[in-house]
Amino acid sequence: MAGGELSIAAVHRLIEKAGAERVGDDAAEELRRILEELAERVGKKAKDLASHAGRRTVKAEDIRLAIKDVVRE
Repeated sequence: MAGGELSIAAVHRLIEKAGAERVGDDAAEELRRILEELAERVGKKAKDLASHAGRRTVKAEDIRLAIKDVVRE
């Protein structure tokens, strides 16, 4: 399995918290991959929004706006 920023154990817990009784390692790995890709896209968009606003600091409002834009794609 490929390593990432999110731990597989944390992703297992998220899926179980959503109601799954059992979670396959392949399912947790796939969700980890998707979440990391989504987070990277949101982070890049948020950085661009902060930069456009003349800031170097990404704020919560940048994340909120970025996620709306990224999810729409």
